[in-house]
This record gives sequence, structure tokens and C-alpha cells, in this order.
Amino acid sequence: MDITTIIVGLVALAAGFSISLLITKSQEKKKASTLIKEAEKEAEAIKKDKILQAKEKFLELKSEHEKVIQKREQKLNDRTNSLKEREAKNNKYAEDNKRQYRENKNTREELNKKLELADLKAKELEKMHRKQVEQLEVISGLSPEDAKNQLLEALKEEAKTDAAAFIQTTLEEAKLSASQEARKVVIQTIQRVATEQAVENSVSVFNIENDDVKGRIIGREGRNIRALEASTGVEIIVDDTPEAIILSCFDPVRREIARLALHRLVTDGRIHPARIEEVCAKVKKQIEEEIFEVGKRTTIDLGIHALHPELVRMVGRMKYRSSYGQNLLQHSREVANLCGTMAAELGLNPKLAKRAGLLHDIGKVPSEESELPHAILGMKMAEKYGEKAEVCNAIGAHHDEIEMSNLISPIVQVCDGISGARPGARRQIAESYIQRLKDLENLALGQKGVLQAYAVQAGRELRVMVDCEKVNDAEAAKISYDISQKIQNEMTYPGQVKITVIRETRSVNVAR
Repeated sequence: MDITTIIVGLVALAAGFSISLLITKSQEKKKASTLIKEAEKEAEAIKKDKILQAKEKFLELKSEHEKVIQKREQKLNDRTNSLKEREAKNNKYAEDNKRQYRENKNTREELNKKLELADLKAKELEKMHRKQVEQLEVISGLSPEDAKNQLLEALKEEAKTDAAAFIQTTLEEAKLSASQEARKVVIQTIQRVATEQAVENSVSVFNIENDDVKGRIIGREGRNIRALEASTGVEIIVDDTPEAIILSCFDPVRREIARLALHRLVTDGRIHPARIEEVCAKVKKQIEEEIFEVGKRTTIDLGIHALHPELVRMVGRMKYRSSYGQNLLQHSREVANLCGTMAAELGLNPKLAKRAGLLHDIGKVPSEESELPHAILGMKMAEKYGEKAEVCNAIGAHHDEIEMSNLISPIVQVCDGISGARPGARRQIAESYIQRLKDLENLALGQKGVLQAYAVQAGRELRVMVDCEKVNDAEAAKISYDISQKIQNEMTYPGQVKITVIRETRSVNVAR
């Protein structure tokens, strides 16, 4: 191949490459122009959208701003109206105060005039009184001190005369009422024969192996029997009844304590005042433990669980309490079983009904006396120890003291009536007798310095133990007289009540 051909080929190749470069650049310019136009169109569209969004946001902010302005205007209007009303009230109050001030001023002026007039009258009365005293001194020839002494002597003589007349009247009334009292004793005896319930409520019999033990129980000059009666509050009757000692008291707990204490003393053989007090203290503690066990067994028998320990103890105390001659624990168990059966028949909760039935009379066995009705007191106790509202309402409403709020309450009320209405279940006379004895003891305990008080002899005698450090002999006599006067004025009772105040001084030392 010659050189010319090669050169021509190279020139042609260079020319073709140049032409292709020109064509490529032309096409790229066209594409760039197209892309620029499209970008300008998109930018214009975005610009229009942003303008629209900005306008919408402006309108929205403007609307919110107008609402805020309206609310502020409304608050300002309300505040303005409130200030106007307050201003009107203040103006009215100021006018009322001015008027009241004027009225008070007039009233003060009138009162000042009346006080001045009263002072003048008082001075006049004082002058007249002095004149009368001077005239009396001239007429009688006595000074004021001498007149006072004579008056006191006359009052003393009058008091002695009244006391003698009172004693004479009491003796005459006792003689006149002797036949009436005899009839009452006969009637009460007939009533006791009619049913054994009254005897069981007030008397227990302690059997002994032989009558020689009676002398040891009485002790030298009666010191042992006095110590027993003072420690237990039970009247111990040692008579000719063979191999038996009678324990008389309206409170079954006291009788049981006395019976167990006597049993321990007789079995042990050591009977003297110090030993008696020690045994009685131990027996009281034992009785408290037995009371809790009785309550626990009762709740287990009835299927009642999660009962507060204090409520369990109150259930146990029911064993030693009676209501109108009916044992309270037996009555409560009977009511609980009746409530459970009735609730089951009616499709209610039998366990809840049993719980309410067992606790409905816990207000009758409080540790302290209360003036509240027993239903309300029992309801408050149940609330205190976390019982449910249905149980508390049933306890408080079973005598209609409060309104019934659930179906358990009328069930408890009905079952209580069923248990108490059975023939022979209750006797009103026994309950009133026990309440009278309790009232006697509480009346004595209300006196200052009294430690213990026991009603014995079926309420015909009240024995009162006083603190020897706080009460002297003269005050003891005064306490006896004050109690007798209170019994006369505040209580109704047959016959007479003897008040015996016992003041005992002890000196105790220990040799080590």
C-alpha cells in the first residue's frame, strides 16, 4: 500500500471523528435545553404550590388569632361584668354597714341610758339595804356575825330534827310495807317455781365432800369468805344445806370464776386471803382463755372464717350472757343457722347471712358499758374490726334503729324474732332484774374513789370497795350517804337497799 492511500485514509478518519464529535455536541445541547425547560416548569409548579400553602397557613393563623382575640374579649367582658357586680355588692354592703352603724349607734345610746339608770337604781337599792340592815341591828341588838352564828345553830338543829324524822318515817314505812313485801316474795317464789330459768341465771351450787370444808372456807372470823366475795363479787351462802355451798350472782362469769376458784382452793387445801386472791387472779385469766376458745369453736362449727380475734372473743363471751333469760350464745347460733338456711332458700349468700346472724347481738357483750342501743354499738364494733357493709347494716338494723340497705338485714331481723318468740325461750322478769343490779353497780362506780361495787342479796345490798389512799373514813360515810340518795332519786326498786362501803388498809413487806 502506498503512502498516499494511507494519508488519505488517515485524513478521512480524522474528518469522520470530527464530524461525529460535532454531531454529539449538538445532541447534548438539545438535551440540556430540554432538561432546563422541564426544570423551569417544575420550579414554577413548586412555586405555585408553596404560594398556595403559604396563603392557607396565613388564613389558618389569622383565624386562630381572631379566635384568641375573641376569647380575650369575652374574658375581659366577663371580668368587667364581675367587677361591676362586685362593685354593686360592695356599694350595697357599704350602705348596709352605714345603716347598721346608725342603728347600732342609736342602740348604744339607749343601752348607755339604761345602764346609767340601772346604776342609779342599784345605788338606791344598796342604800336601802344598808338602812334595813342598820334598822335590823338596832331592833335585834345583834351584829351580823352574831346573827350568822345563830342562823347556823338553828339550821343544825333543823337538820338533826329532819334526820330523826327521816329515820322514824323509814321505820314506819318498813312496818307498813312488811305485808306487801311478803306478798311480793311469795309471788316471786311462784314465778321461780314456774320455770327453772330464773334460778339458773342467778345461782350456782358448789358441791363439797363433807361439811368440815365449810368452816375452812369461812375462815377465822369470816376473813376467807370476805376475801372470796371481795375478789369475785359473788355472794357465797354457807348454810345448813348438806354438802353444798350456794354461789349467788346475776353475772354468770363471776359465778364461774368463784366456782372454779373454790374448787382449786378446796382441792389444794391452802385457804387464806392471800392464796384466795392469787387463785382468783389465775382463774380469771383461765376464763378469758376459755372464752376465746369457745368463740373459736363456735365460728368453726358454723363455717365462719377470717373473723377478727376481738370479735371471736366477744362471741365467746356470749356463753356467759343471757337475753331475757335466753342464753345469748345459743340464741346467736340458732339465729345464724336460721339465717343460713333462709338465705340459701332465697338464693342469697348463706355464709354472709350466717356471719351477720352470729354477730347480730355482739353489742350486748362489750368490755365497757355504753349508753348506745346494743344494735348500734354492735354495728360500730363490726365496722371497727373490718366486717363487710352488708353485715354491719344487718347488725345495726335488726331492731330498726337504722334503715335496711340489703336483703341480709330483714333475714337477720326475722330470724332473731323466730329464735326469741319460741314458747319458753325468754322471760322479761329475769332481764329486768339483771339490768337493775347492773344499774346499781354502775351508779356506785360513778363515785370518786370507788374501786369495785357488787350488788348482792338479790339487789337488797350494795357492797362498795373504795381506795384507802384517796378516801378517808369520813368520806367513806359520805359516799355511802350519797349513793343511797342517788338510788332513792334515780331508781325504782322494791323494799330497801343497804349500802355498805368497805375501806381496807393493807401493809405489805417482803423479807428477802
